[in-house]
Amino acid sequence: MSDMPFLSCTAHSWPRGWAVVIRTIPGRTITRALLAALALLLGCGGGPRAAGRLPVVDDAGDTVLVTPPARRIASLVPATTELLFAIGAGSSLVGRTAWCDYPPAAAEVPNLGDGITPNLETILAATPDLVILYNSAQNARAAARLRDLGLPVLRLTTNSLSDVGRVARILGSLTGRAREADSLAAALDTALAAASVAPGPGAPDVLLLVWEQPPMTVGRGSFLSELVERAGGRNLFGDIAAADATVSIEAIAVRDPDLVLTTADGPSAFVDRPEWRAVAAVRERRFVKVTGSEFSRPGPRTPAAIRTLAGLLRERKR
Repeated sequence: MSDMPFLSCTAHSWPRGWAVVIRTIPGRTITRALLAALALLLGCGGGPRAAGRLPVVDDAGDTVLVTPPARRIASLVPATTELLFAIGAGSSLVGRTAWCDYPPAAAEVPNLGDGITPNLETILAATPDLVILYNSAQNARAAARLRDLGLPVLRLTTNSLSDVGRVARILGSLTGRAREADSLAAALDTALAAASVAPGPGAPDVLLLVWEQPPMTVGRGSFLSELVERAGGRNLFGDIAAADATVSIEAIAVRDPDLVLTTADGPSAFVDRPEWRAVAAVRERRFVKVTGSEFSRPGPRTPAAIRTLAGLLRERKR
């Protein structure tokens, strides 16, 4: 028989059950792979509990076995924290990030610090039975280490509106809130359709300036670009596929935006720099400023964010 990856499994007890992580070891035969799979089915580290485990493939492509319903969740992604509250599972949270600012009840959940390369000791001290991390390369090591210690860890992508319903349903299935998650996803689709405005012939070209020095914008792969398009505007750099990109002031001046959208809380110092006077929209102070986390992550508040932004774009066009 030809060589096939050999499956290995590690099973660990934890406050609410067992976590099994499936790995592959290259260079072993298919016979051993079948034996390993059989060992897993017969209770590799779980015995009678095995029947209650749910296999979940996360957005990093890892298969993790979780015992639902999860009752002690460390959510280190602001978007998943918000979704857990929205489906009625907020009481299951035992940890969040410093950036989890909505709903207000999130402030009562213990702050475990940053969601990128998080502090593992802080997470372990919270004794979660499920950890949710943002799907990024920086979090790969943390996810692997926590799984080695027996914790089920999911890395989830929450970058666009298409992620919201999908992630909500994953969370619903793991918390016993599947019906609530389905209802939320359906209601969000309806609300988005009602709030969205199709860009017409007079739609403004909007520079989405997310960083000033060096100038950084976002492409069509970003949530903020989705917001602008649904609010009746056009992303000035919508032809860029990447979620974000560094651009030159000269390139901005050539494209000549009608408006500049910023997410800065206070006044921006860049507007008085001589080099920016080449951009008419900056020179004439044609700015649209939005603040609030509803403009930085997709979720149940997105329809309201679209309506707010659509009103601001209409006002600035006058």
